[in-house]
Amino acid sequence: VLENRDLQDSIKPQKVEFRSLNFNSTLHWQPGRAREARDTVYFVQYKVYGQSTWQNKDDCWGIQTHVCDLTNEIAEIQEPHYGRVRAASAGVYSDWSLSCRFTPWRETLIGPPTVTVVRRNKSIILKLQAPRSPYKRKRGSKIPMTNYYDLLYQVFIINNLVDEQHRVLVYEGKNKVIKIEDLRPGVSYCVVAKTYVPVLDRSSAYSSRQCFVL
Repeated sequence: VLENRDLQDSIKPQKVEFRSLNFNSTLHWQPGRAREARDTVYFVQYKVYGQSTWQNKDDCWGIQTHVCDLTNEIAEIQEPHYGRVRAASAGVYSDWSLSCRFTPWRETLIGPPTVTVVRRNKSIILKLQAPRSPYKRKRGSKIPMTNYYDLLYQVFIINNLVDEQHRVLVYEGKNKVIKIEDLRPGVSYCVVAKTYVPVLDRSSAYSSRQCFVL
């Protein structure tokens, strides 16, 4: 019995946590202290805070990886959720390891907008597109994150002649089409953008650089 108890403790999953980007939410964990036996498998359950019964995640029942996609299971974005994981090895099952409480609306990270650059003579037109959630409209298109939050776009321009690391904020607001004027011909510029969520006071990462010479 003691040997089994030791094995139970040593295979118990560690650091169970949700990670979420644009409501694509996955549960992650690390293997237990035991150097992971080849036959270790994991079982995942989830529930909404306040529910008494846990639900099995069928796709993550007896898996060997350390991640489980729960995007579709936690679509109630305002509700707090929990996930938990247990391990099994050589016929012995660990206790469950519990995640912290996870509320998608509060905790998901918002991605940057997609930026398209259209060149003119001394100006550029930027077209911004909000990141999309995994949830679909009846017609099948993915619902943009602007449906769930009041988002602002922040656009920065980098003059590569001056300093490739120095970003100048040239626009903040909700417009999806922005004109940037008075750019010098023959100079290499780059543009990056962020999404900012005022209600959470949180910014996305920068979009990838779009570079151009007029």
